[in-house]
Amino acid sequence: MRRWNGWGDSANHYPLKASGLTFLQSRLGTATPLPDAEMATVLQAVPASRMPDHPLIRTDAETRIRHARGQSLPDWLAMRSGDFGRFPDGVAMPTKSAEVKRLLAWAQDNDVLVIPYGGGTSVAGHINPPASDKPVLTLSLAGMNKLLHLDKESQIATFGAGTPGPEVENQLREQGYMLGHFPQSWELSTVGGWVASRSSGQQSMRYGRIEQMFAGGRIETPRGTLDIPTIPASSAGPDLREMIMGSEGRMGVISEVKVRVTPLPETETFQVAFAPDWETAKTLVRSLTQAKLPLSMLRLSNAEETRTHLMLAGHERLVSVLHRYLSLRGCRNEKCMITFGVTGEKSLVRHTLATVKKRIRAVGGTVVGELLGKKWEESRFRSPYLRHGLWEHGYVVDTFETAVDWNQVTPAMNAMEQAVRDNVGEGEKVHVFTHLSHLYPQGSSIYTTYVFRSSDSYHNTLQRWHAMKEAASEAIVAHGGTISHQHGVGRDHAPWLHHEKGEQGIAALTSLVKHFDPQQRLNPGCLLDDTQPRIEKES
Repeated sequence: MRRWNGWGDSANHYPLKASGLTFLQSRLGTATPLPDAEMATVLQAVPASRMPDHPLIRTDAETRIRHARGQSLPDWLAMRSGDFGRFPDGVAMPTKSAEVKRLLAWAQDNDVLVIPYGGGTSVAGHINPPASDKPVLTLSLAGMNKLLHLDKESQIATFGAGTPGPEVENQLREQGYMLGHFPQSWELSTVGGWVASRSSGQQSMRYGRIEQMFAGGRIETPRGTLDIPTIPASSAGPDLREMIMGSEGRMGVISEVKVRVTPLPETETFQVAFAPDWETAKTLVRSLTQAKLPLSMLRLSNAEETRTHLMLAGHERLVSVLHRYLSLRGCRNEKCMITFGVTGEKSLVRHTLATVKKRIRAVGGTVVGELLGKKWEESRFRSPYLRHGLWEHGYVVDTFETAVDWNQVTPAMNAMEQAVRDNVGEGEKVHVFTHLSHLYPQGSSIYTTYVFRSSDSYHNTLQRWHAMKEAASEAIVAHGGTISHQHGVGRDHAPWLHHEKGEQGIAALTSLVKHFDPQQRLNPGCLLDDTQPRIEKES
């Protein structure tokens, strides 16, 4: 059963290990957990629905609770406290595109707002009901979760937009293919949501971001159906796919997605290495990327993240041995961990591994091989569960991310981390660390995690988050970064979008939204900062 007030399946629990708890206590001090609300209490707080009757719409309180929030930290605090604020008035469960089309027409006839909903994994406020005097309908695509067609000759697969990551790969694997899109939210996020938010997967160096995978599809809009054909390449004007990718439900509901798939690879390996310090490691991974070596993934942890991951691993004796070994090889206190993957034909994988290892050793790095790589592979989708393990001990964790050109990577990373430290509030400390998760010849993404003790109330904890989030966002745009490399804009990031798009760009996006949705029924306040204030604060 999926958790109603947190991430993932309630059967999956990854508690904080004793060594990890000791480590955090030494950095931040002992923490006190805030009390969690019970489902029964929240059920009593759900107001009567304003939704007119419809055979595809459920209005019971529990269904509305389960679709009221995403997975941002404000969402987490709302769910754990039981103070949701607002709920959708109903949740629609269509099973085919024609039903989506009819629901949109019905919403227009009945003056209803509509929020498209995929896996509910948003960390930027995409799916939260807006304040409105109109009924709010959450339109869940969960029933549209099948592989509809596979063209093996062209290697194009058509999926219902609500198909989650595991089902995408399971259904393709049965026929010898894969998509290869593995965001951290892969367990729950959906193929339609990936397109709507311009998602990036962990192995994008081989398979590409969703931009390279998205071949076409079907979008139901208040103006009618938009069908995007699967053409290999075209010079016939602007690409309509670009208009839909990242549109976050503002222009229509993506109901079918056509994606480019590949045959299952012959072999795959994930390995770990260490470099003596950050600048050496950064120069190394940049050179590997700019050489366009056929890696499937490459990730660099800064020294603080390296220390943290090794401490949280829990294998104290083995980690102690590893530290001694690396110290003898010249990788000491400021060592940085590099995780990389190679995927494909066996001969190509062998050649690539030999080349990468040679380059690592040439700069004084040490390759420790597959053991830690396998540990990363086994736990690659567990990070969202870390919030539960920390919360049980009174600690709060959140992340933010961007992408910048290479000449701004270190200045931006340092500024982002310092912005969090300077704004944690209440005389508290914050534990902050960073990795580069998606690397390009031009630059890199930057993904920062921060952990802090909860305050004595939910209200104060949220206010401190707000201060850190805003300061970090200002640091990002000050260094020329995108406000989001992989999480999308939603409502939380909308106030900073203009730094990237400019006045003319925002005007053009606004015109597109108004063309497809003249009455502004679809996800108002999301993407464009048109109806909502900056990140929502409690009064």
